[in-house]
Amino acid sequence: MSPQPDNHYIRRVVLPSGKTIEVVYFEGEQATIAPAVPNPLPADELHVCGGCSSRLVYPVDWEEAGTTHWQVTLRCPNCEWSGTGVYEQDLVDVFDEELDRGTEALVRDLKRLMHANMEDEIERFVSALHGDHIVPDDF
Repeated sequence: MSPQPDNHYIRRVVLPSGKTIEVVYFEGEQATIAPAVPNPLPADELHVCGGCSSRLVYPVDWEEAGTTHWQVTLRCPNCEWSGTGVYEQDLVDVFDEELDRGTEALVRDLKRLMHANMEDEIERFVSALHGDHIVPDDF
């Protein structure tokens, strides 16, 4: 994000879908940070709930709040807490990385579960075949 000679700058934003767009700001437009909302969570770990210490806090909604800040609405699935705050880009980037790690862990667990379920289904099918419980009429 750097000012251009003709009084504008470009910021690349990655959307939740993964698509990247460029937002062009002209001098005077959104040049100031939005009024600060009290931050509902510790300023260093947005994924940790301030109420119950769960590490599963996730974003419900977010939007730019100036050139270097984001307004983020967060929710804790453990204690049902939710709140909105304005956070610096660096902190939101760290939160995004933590969300990516969580997504990767969930995908790994899902693949393991799918594999285990498939093995179980195959074992039951083979057992049914060997026990003559499957006949041509089943197909």
